[in-house]
Amino acid sequence: MNPPTLARLIGAAIVVFILVVIGSTTSYIVQPGTRGIKVTLGKAADGFLPEGFGFKSPFITRIVPVSVKQRTSTLQAECFSSDLQQVIIDVRVLYRVPEESVVQIYREFAGDPFDSLIAPRVQEALKEITALRSAVKIVTDREEIKQKAIATARQKIGTILTVEDIVIRSIDLSHELEVAIEAKMVAEQEATKARFVQLQTQVEADTVVIRARGEAEAIRIRGEALTLNPAFLRLLIVEKWNGRSPLVIPANPGSPAGLLLPLGPIPPAAP
Repeated sequence: MNPPTLARLIGAAIVVFILVVIGSTTSYIVQPGTRGIKVTLGKAADGFLPEGFGFKSPFITRIVPVSVKQRTSTLQAECFSSDLQQVIIDVRVLYRVPEESVVQIYREFAGDPFDSLIAPRVQEALKEITALRSAVKIVTDREEIKQKAIATARQKIGTILTVEDIVIRSIDLSHELEVAIEAKMVAEQEATKARFVQLQTQVEADTVVIRARGEAEAIRIRGEALTLNPAFLRLLIVEKWNGRSPLVIPANPGSPAGLLLPLGPIPPAAP
């Protein structure tokens, strides 16, 4: 290859390289799930850039991507209950950046706003809520504490960020307090069982009394019926007689209830 041809090839390669560099510095791509912020000489534009392809000024303008997808971060809140017991609550916070807030988030918090904006507000919300409850209530009213923490955190943060949910992963108490709560729960279960046994015994006793009263009332009614209807008593005696032996039913003087049942056939005497 002669020198003029080689020089032309090198010159063409340099031109192509320059064009590629200029093209890459004058264009940008905003990925799905993100919004772009145009920063020119250190100054952020007032509006955000949507997803897709676009052009920018070369060398002096850069595009900063800000995710608007839901994010998840964890934190711990060291709280005190109303009975001055230390409670450590481990939570997972689900949040996202609204697209209308991406520029403000970048200007005021420069990056992920969780540590500087969300975490302190959520911790403060949990401390305010747990301070109004005993340690036992904090453990038993877990769902209520979660809902109130979400509402309080949203109120403190405002609309600049959206708190989707707060998941309470664990509630840690001191060992002595855990033992005391467990003993109290066992005692309450035993008391509930004792009340159930007592109620069951009372129901059984009441059932026996009611049954006895019913039987006594039945006997009384039957006695009155027999007294008023002596013929019915005679009918019962005849129905029960076996026909082989005489039977005398004594009665009070003057009562028609006395009844002598006749003898059956007398068998011949043995020789």
